[in-house]
Amino acid sequence: MYIFGLIILLSYLVGSIPTSIIISKLVKGIDIRKHGSGNAGGTNVFRVIGWKYGLLVILLDALKGAFAVIVIARLHYGNIPFNNMTPFDDFTLIQIIAGIFAVIGHIWTIFAGFKGGKGIATGLGFLITIITIDMLLAVAVFAVVVLVSRYISLGSILATLSIPVIMIIRENIFNVDILGYHTVLPFSILIALLIVYTHRANIKRLLEGSENKISLSRKKS
Repeated sequence: MYIFGLIILLSYLVGSIPTSIIISKLVKGIDIRKHGSGNAGGTNVFRVIGWKYGLLVILLDALKGAFAVIVIARLHYGNIPFNNMTPFDDFTLIQIIAGIFAVIGHIWTIFAGFKGGKGIATGLGFLITIITIDMLLAVAVFAVVVLVSRYISLGSILATLSIPVIMIIRENIFNVDILGYHTVLPFSILIALLIVYTHRANIKRLLEGSENKISLSRKKS
């Protein structure tokens, strides 16, 4: 039980590292939460500071999710401290729990008054270690939507929703044997719903036509 609790705590703390706040302070000496949309995420850094630093923050946030799954979950040994009545194998379940708590840490970070980013990048880093091909296809969805619409929020929402859809199509239509399919699918749906929830303000602005589009042009100093 101690190790299980430690995995949850460490995953949450790693996810809580406020990379956008740190980068914005180091690069511009500003608090990113007081600029742009006020969100402590890579998209806001992208808009306010520039695409290079925005991509850096997104990469670092993704690494938080991957680190929880690849490194922190490895602390687990033996049996899980509760009766596993799910069809999930114990270690995959531990990995998914670690990844989810990293996402929770990113969204509700203890280091910034429990107000963090929206969890897209951390969720990406978490899931890409488990369902790599499906996540790469979802990244392609994101890229196409953003290039066409210039809305990062729309790309994030549609890419996240596409993950369980892609898994279902590959497994049931193309008969691809996705490792841990019945384990990961319910959690990918849960993550998708969580990401849609954190983007509810963006959805409202998209419907109203007031959501900001992004530009790849260089930011002036």
